[in-house]
Amino acid sequence: MDVIISNCVINLSADKDQVLREAFRVLKPGGRLAVSDVVTRGEIPVAIRRSVELWVGCIAGALDEQDYLARLRAAGFVEASIEPTRVYRVEDARDFLGASGIDVDAVAGAVDEKFFSGFVRAKKP
Repeated sequence: MDVIISNCVINLSADKDQVLREAFRVLKPGGRLAVSDVVTRGEIPVAIRRSVELWVGCIAGALDEQDYLARLRAAGFVEASIEPTRVYRVEDARDFLGASGIDVDAVAGAVDEKFFSGFVRAKKP
């Protein structure tokens, strides 16, 4: 394959390392990974990580950006980068978090600007 594209599904996988290894395996030399995914920055409250509803919503399974880059490199990719396209404020997620039983005001400082949508890019040498 020349290019693998995806829109927000790697964060839903229970075995993200396997997904990245398979992507690397099927790409020909010089092939590129170009996906959009939800990514985090910093610690995320345990209640959010354990919420089934938030897994379905692409939030709970999101990788930290540095962890994501490290996993890409561990799979063999080079030139790995993540370009934020939208950083989420707590107000963007108030209804969604509240519907999942999360006390939004209690976690506001811990989630504000911690999630973002981004373009994840990497190349097979």
